[in-house]
Amino acid sequence: MEKKKTETKMKKTDVDGTKAVCKDKDCPTHGNLKVRGKIFEGKVIKKFHKRIAIEFERMIYIKKYERYAKSRTKIHARLPVCMEKDVEVGDFVQIRECRPLSKIIHFVVVKKIKSGEEGRWKIGH
Repeated sequence: MEKKKTETKMKKTDVDGTKAVCKDKDCPTHGNLKVRGKIFEGKVIKKFHKRIAIEFERMIYIKKYERYAKSRTKIHARLPVCMEKDVEVGDFVQIRECRPLSKIIHFVVVKKIKSGEEGRWKIGH
C-alpha cells in the first residue's frame, strides 16, 4: 500500500522585500481569500490580534443646504499574519473588500502605504 502525502499549501513570496512563509488561509497574498469591490486608504487607529480599525475622512453632499460636509468613517479590517509586524498604529494602509469574515470584518489589508512616524513631531523636542 502506498501512502499519500498530504502537504499544506505554503507559498513563499516577497512581502515588502522579505521572504515570508504565511500559513494564513485568510491572506489575500498567500492564502485563498479573494478580494473584490471597494478600495479604501486610511490611518490605523487601533490594532488587535489579526484585526485593525482604520479611519478616513470623506465628503458628503447635504442636499438641503447644497453644501458638502466632512465625515469620518471607521472600518474594521482583517490583518494577515504576515503583515502583523509591519503595521502599527498611525500607519497608512490600503484595504480591499472581501467576503464577510465575521460580524464586523468585511475588508482585508492589502498593503502598507507609508509609516505614521514620517513627519510626526516627537514630544520633548
